[in-house]
Amino acid sequence: MASELEQRLRSDLTTAMRGRDEVTTATLRMTLAALATEAVSGKSARELDDKEALAVVTREAKKRREAADAFTSAGRPELAAREQAEGEVLARYLPAQLSDAELAELVAAAVAESGAQGPKGMGAVMKVLNPRIAGRAEGGRVAAEVRKQLG
Repeated sequence: MASELEQRLRSDLTTAMRGRDEVTTATLRMTLAALATEAVSGKSARELDDKEALAVVTREAKKRREAADAFTSAGRPELAAREQAEGEVLARYLPAQLSDAELAELVAAAVAESGAQGPKGMGAVMKVLNPRIAGRAEGGRVAAEVRKQLG
């Protein structure tokens, strides 16, 4: 049985194909291919649960953001616009992102709970924090906030 997220992606792909929405169709096809690849990676094929499927979609969205930044800095705005459009399609399937204030609050609670002090305590804080954030904030943002509060 495919994950709920994967079923939603397949259903939306069908809708996009019927509506002749080329960007959404291409993006969802690439994402479903990435999910299939992830499912057969490792020692044996398996069904992905929603958490694993969400991790794949998050990774695909991050690739689009990085590609858009690379194309923008290389002076290729038309390619950057395509990557941004694909990223916006994928954003529909991701949980709402944490605001800076919410992130700071979660980091402060994790620092207090772990009792970490100074930069060496970053690993302990991240260990407590990662399950609570779970795809709602990019790793770089989280790490920067942890460093700021520990420094």
